[in-house]
Amino acid sequence: MQKITPFLWFDNQAEEAVKFYTSIFKNSKIGSMARYDEAASAAAGRPKGSVMTASFVLEGQEFIALNGGPLFKFSEAISFVVNCDTQKEIDYYWDKLTDGGEESQCGWLKDKFGLSWQIVPSSLSKLISGPDTGKSKRAMAALMKMKKLIIADLENA
Repeated sequence: MQKITPFLWFDNQAEEAVKFYTSIFKNSKIGSMARYDEAASAAAGRPKGSVMTASFVLEGQEFIALNGGPLFKFSEAISFVVNCDTQKEIDYYWDKLTDGGEESQCGWLKDKFGLSWQIVPSSLSKLISGPDTGKSKRAMAALMKMKKLIIADLENA
């Protein structure tokens, strides 16, 4: 068991979200699903038998999804970074995670559940903070104009 596990609060889409995320990431699996019993259902106001929590793993990272109701929403204050080695990887994750969601700037997006992701090249930190400050500034300027990041455009800046 890992020491720190992200715990994601959904209204009532935890099971759908877990299936969605594990269908996108190759090295993933769905773990256990706890369902609201009669007592928990009465206390939480959630339907008896519906999913309360679902554990899952994406690329070796454990997560737990909770159906907790509409009280809390996701914001950009928390996001998950997906480091990609190729443009093909960036394109894949961008297309899958924006399906039903929305694109933002600088490699950021929100998926259909409102969760924020950053789809970035693994080389991004070297590109924007390398020893050649002129090239780093040009790469940062190029990045600021993009939604989905294009590795070749960042490298050629």
